[in-house]
Amino acid sequence: MQKTEKSRANAQNASVEPRSDIPDDAVAEISASLRQLLADVFALYLKTKNFHWHMNGAHFRDYHLLLDEHADQIYAMTDEIAERARKLGGTTLHSIGDISAHQRLKDNNEESVAAAQMLTELCHDNQQLTKYLRITHELCDEHGDVATASLIENWIDETERRTWFLTEIIGE
Repeated sequence: MQKTEKSRANAQNASVEPRSDIPDDAVAEISASLRQLLADVFALYLKTKNFHWHMNGAHFRDYHLLLDEHADQIYAMTDEIAERARKLGGTTLHSIGDISAHQRLKDNNEESVAAAQMLTELCHDNQQLTKYLRITHELCDEHGDVATASLIENWIDETERRTWFLTEIIGE
């Protein structure tokens, strides 16, 4: 065996220190919850963009721009969620099929949806996402994962803000 092959073999067999002081079982549990959150965030992102693209009606411009802003904010969460799971030593989503297998928020594949229904559905989905974020936050608290909990607190605030805006519009 050549020297480089031996070095590679030794490197593969060497034990690696855990990435965190959080126990492996807690990392697996938190990563699984983050995987579901990530799937839900991708589903909400795509639904928000779908409604943005297919918006119509009297308030088209305002709603179109609002949903674009919301979609950007939602998409910004994706990399942070996935990288947090990896930082802990866990895994994350691998494909569209993986998203579909883990998402809890429902897709909307209707050809035509009224603007009011779009906003109502997005409001509900953001409320659901807030609940899922809180559940994951509680899990992180149980295992002493303050870094993930801190990120989630910001995402809850952003999600509640989207819900507030949508609620105010729907209540017109």
